[in-house]
Amino acid sequence: MPRHRRRSRRPALAAALSYLVLGVVLWSGAWVDGAGSHTLCGCGDPALFLWFFQWPATAVAHGHNPFFSTAMFHPQGVNLLAQTSVLGLSLPLIPVTWLFGPVAALNVASTITPALTAFIAFLVIRRWVVWTPAAWAGGLLYGFSPFVLTSLQFAHLMTAALMLLPLIFLVLDDMLIRQTYSPARGGLYLGLLLFGQFFLSSELLAVVAVLVVVCVGALVLAAHRWDPEALHRHRPHAVRSLAVGGAIGGVLLIYPVWFALAGPGHLSGSIWPHLGSLGGYTFKSFLSPDFVHGATVYSALGGYEGRQLASSAYLGWGLLAVLVIGQLVWWRDRRLLFCNFLLAVCFVCSLGEHVFLLAPAHLFAHLPVIKNVIEQRFMAVGFLAAALSLALIVTHVRRDLPGWLALVGHPARWAALVGSAAVATVALLPTALTFAPAMPFAMRPVILPRWYSTVAPTLPPDQVLLSYPAAFSGIQDSMSWQAVNAMHYSQAGGGGPQGVANRAGSARAGFTDLALLAFGFRSPVPTGTPAQLAAVRHAIAVWGVTTVVVAANPTAPPLQQGHDPVYAAAFLTAALGRLPVLESGAWVWHDVSIAHSAAYDIGNTVVTLCTAGAELPVHGHPYVQGTRVTLSAERCVARADIGTGVAPA
Repeated sequence: MPRHRRRSRRPALAAALSYLVLGVVLWSGAWVDGAGSHTLCGCGDPALFLWFFQWPATAVAHGHNPFFSTAMFHPQGVNLLAQTSVLGLSLPLIPVTWLFGPVAALNVASTITPALTAFIAFLVIRRWVVWTPAAWAGGLLYGFSPFVLTSLQFAHLMTAALMLLPLIFLVLDDMLIRQTYSPARGGLYLGLLLFGQFFLSSELLAVVAVLVVVCVGALVLAAHRWDPEALHRHRPHAVRSLAVGGAIGGVLLIYPVWFALAGPGHLSGSIWPHLGSLGGYTFKSFLSPDFVHGATVYSALGGYEGRQLASSAYLGWGLLAVLVIGQLVWWRDRRLLFCNFLLAVCFVCSLGEHVFLLAPAHLFAHLPVIKNVIEQRFMAVGFLAAALSLALIVTHVRRDLPGWLALVGHPARWAALVGSAAVATVALLPTALTFAPAMPFAMRPVILPRWYSTVAPTLPPDQVLLSYPAAFSGIQDSMSWQAVNAMHYSQAGGGGPQGVANRAGSARAGFTDLALLAFGFRSPVPTGTPAQLAAVRHAIAVWGVTTVVVAANPTAPPLQQGHDPVYAAAFLTAALGRLPVLESGAWVWHDVSIAHSAAYDIGNTVVTLCTAGAELPVHGHPYVQGTRVTLSAERCVARADIGTGVAPA
């Protein structure tokens, strides 16, 4: 290889290494404690993504469809293309999952995602700026932006893996402005990138589509007003390129899009009906380092126990000041003007409906497909625009500052370097100071109850488990247990947008009772009325459950243990009409058959009274009861059925 080419690659290699080191630092807790057993959490949304990483590995190993599985939400199944399954990461990492398990695969993906996003942004930004440090600063801002960091905090890789967005931006720039690629070549690149982005996040693909329409329209209007000759000259090539790209992308995506929208297990209606006003930012989200948007909801889900991060949209006064002043000073730079325009569009589109009457969110709510895009996602592109703007401004400072100082008689040898470094510091330091105290991310072990680590892997084939806490209760631990067990069994219910009551069909009442039985911290738990027991029995029958397990997990945090395992075991004894067996610290009902048993006939206070006598007060916590894995509460419920329907004294 020629020496000059080796030299030209050294900055890129240095940038890649620096970003990778930062990624490893963020995830150092997992790599130090054991990347095969420690991650953010085996609960909440991380548990869902552990499942998403394990299923493709299981499917490929056994010749199943990686896009669909009845291992969750049995028997209806789950459509992974209609979920946030990041198959664009989980499929390439199948060898890691096979060798080291889903926890290791999730950690690898979470480590390389910000580094790769930053590096791709760095390479793309170098197309516009000639100074490598400026491109490095832009890549740093994008790959380790608040948007990416807050996504990683809850294993939301579908919004952290942004590495293809800069490449899409690059190809569109060539199609519309530079036009160095032939229409066929540019269209092929665009089609392949759209195809790849779909498997990382179809939601962000929809965001890109909206922004392309807005920005192309703005460019056409601007060119028509100020440079009609350039518009006439560029239009044929741009139209052909976009047509080829759309055609190639459309052909490649026909089957995946159909599968997501109409395939087995697809989701209908509003995907996130429970988000409400949390779907968009407020003005405060962009400026206040202390404002954590939706922190209460995230904390309740139990997905992360480290220090909560600031808003995912946090830009900070420093970056905003640099962007505004830079735009005023270098107002003739059309690239800078466009990037700041794109940032402004993303800013407005990311605001929630509740912020102001004319927010675009009101329009999005009535558009097919787009109505399911969470408004916050627009800042995935907004931070890219900010990164490009910052790199351009830093480059301008390096070029122009020495000349300005010379005009006033104060030339400085290091003015260019010091000035550009100062500008980058002003832009980046507030964000760094805001997020650095919470880094690296807190990790803890993925804890399986003893029954799931010893008995579950030995179950006979075709078992369908109803686990406590049920994954659809908001406590999603059982999905991580199933993933670590390499999908050895199927389970009733699951997490994600499908795990809501209005998608449970005829099992909705039982679904709700089981969810309250597990979570129930702020809602009354079911007491065992005939209607409740019948609803739970019907749900169990609809889901084809063969085994019901209430496993004690005393080493897990209190929230992840469920509302009260002893109470749940007593309630399910009444619902199933027979006593469980005790196995490895769990109450287990094998060979469940609703048709061959009837629910116990008990009074409304029986489960509560029987449970009270079977639990132990926790030392130092007089109002907290501890789990004692015995059959005393269950036998109490059974005696109430054959007696008076009242719990024995």
